[in-house]
Amino acid sequence: MGLREWIMLITLSILWGGSFFFVEVVVTELPPLTIVLLRVGLAAIALWIIASLIGLRPPTSARIWIAFLIMGMINNVIPFSLLVWGQTHIASGLAAILNATTPLFTVIVAGVFLTDEHITIPKLAGVAFGLIGVILMIGPEALDGFNSNVLAQLAVLGTALSYAFAGVYGRRFKSMGLNPIVLAAGQVTASSLILLPVVFYFDQPQDLTLPGLNSIAAILALGIFSTALAYILYFRILAAAGATNLLLVTFLVPVSAILLGSLLLGEILLPIHLGGMALIGCGLIAIDGRLLKRFKPARARGV
Repeated sequence: MGLREWIMLITLSILWGGSFFFVEVVVTELPPLTIVLLRVGLAAIALWIIASLIGLRPPTSARIWIAFLIMGMINNVIPFSLLVWGQTHIASGLAAILNATTPLFTVIVAGVFLTDEHITIPKLAGVAFGLIGVILMIGPEALDGFNSNVLAQLAVLGTALSYAFAGVYGRRFKSMGLNPIVLAAGQVTASSLILLPVVFYFDQPQDLTLPGLNSIAAILALGIFSTALAYILYFRILAAAGATNLLLVTFLVPVSAILLGSLLLGEILLPIHLGGMALIGCGLIAIDGRLLKRFKPARARGV
């Protein structure tokens, strides 16, 4: 990845890092499926407004919309629902750690299904370093609840696996020549269409109490920033850098959250946080691979 892709990846980590907080605010007032529908529905509205303002139109090809439906299912409907439901039973810190297994699943899934992204020892080692770094940053005590609610933890691991398949499946959009805004809008629109009848059947939102102002603000932020804007970046990075590099963002989410907390909220940055960041950095270097390749010729020459 070049500097541009790294900047987009860091920005995406900040946007997605906020989603854990926003979900924690809303989940006490609304059912999980309703939260997911509001998230993707608001994102769809925002993205199509942006698309229309810059002269972009929805695609008319049935093949493209079928691809949107599949992508929406494995990248939004399934993972968002599993993650929100999981967070109703386990702490957000443990959820973030389990979600950080996404690159591990992605290395395996991409290695099996993509010819240009092979499973390598440096990639697996990089994922291991990154995951340990995430645990250190969030705090090993977050693992205290591990296995106390197995179904919720399996649900969050299911989220990670679904994201891995979505990263691999999403590569097919590169050949379709679609603008990233249209890609993002089509995906969340398809997700909304899938969720709408499900939510009205199970949650009966017409009977729900209107949430408070804090929850409404969190829903708006979740839909517009953590979803609409985030998915524009998501598809740009996917096209430029591939599935494995894209989903390194799950390692960067805790880094962004802790750095923002220290810079904006006056929270204390502890040595264990710096150690976790260093391990994540080592993991990113190993998965990226370019720095390691530079040393191979030097060792071969006996330097």
